[in-house]
Amino acid sequence: MNSHEINYKLYGDDMQFVEIELDPGESTVAEAGAMMMMDQNIEMETIFGDGSEQTGGFMGKLFGAGKRLITGESLFMTLFTNRGHGIQHVSFASPYPGKIIPLDLSTLGHKIICQKDAFLCAAKGVSIGMEFSKKIGAGFFGGEGFILQKLEGDGLAFIHAGGTIAERELAPGEMIKVDTGCLVAMTSDVDYNIEFVGGVKNSLFGGEGFFFATLRGPGKVWIQSLPFSKLADKVIAAMPPQRSNN
Repeated sequence: MNSHEINYKLYGDDMQFVEIELDPGESTVAEAGAMMMMDQNIEMETIFGDGSEQTGGFMGKLFGAGKRLITGESLFMTLFTNRGHGIQHVSFASPYPGKIIPLDLSTLGHKIICQKDAFLCAAKGVSIGMEFSKKIGAGFFGGEGFILQKLEGDGLAFIHAGGTIAERELAPGEMIKVDTGCLVAMTSDVDYNIEFVGGVKNSLFGGEGFFFATLRGPGKVWIQSLPFSKLADKVIAAMPPQRSNN
């Protein structure tokens, strides 16, 4: 894959946005609704799939789009292209408090596995698909960890995560246990599985659910302190009960 070579700049702290700099003819792809602002010579186009260079004609594009549909994402993405003669900019905003993480896939083994709702935008040429865990336990009990997205290519990609981000470099054989919702992304060489939280008291009264993710090195992982699901649960719990009109 030969992704477009884009430059970028991050703005903000807890509610970040990323500004992508495009030379004439360069493009970036993003999820629908992620765009914050753009210069006048940026052209928007809704595309089928992820905009990566796929083989197989229409059937190849259909297969790529179908993989996105399985992860719960739309069949379509938005392509932003600089149609002017000079440098143009387009900016994408994070959907809730947290951090935007830039990933140079060419330095990360050309593949990153991430939570299905973490992707924000990427250089055109980056492939966005699905990644099934090979572990039976992860498949049947993983919940948030069952179907993951994979970002493949040699360009820049940007993912978003909630709260504070912990970046860990795991040595060969080193293992950490993570709440499944707190796992944001990992390099493809990390061994990933879902394990049962043993002990009746842990399961019923621990407050951490029945399962956690085990991540074994070598490789790099990114962990978020505030998954959106936990933030949403707190907001819903704090809402006053609805009054009946009867």
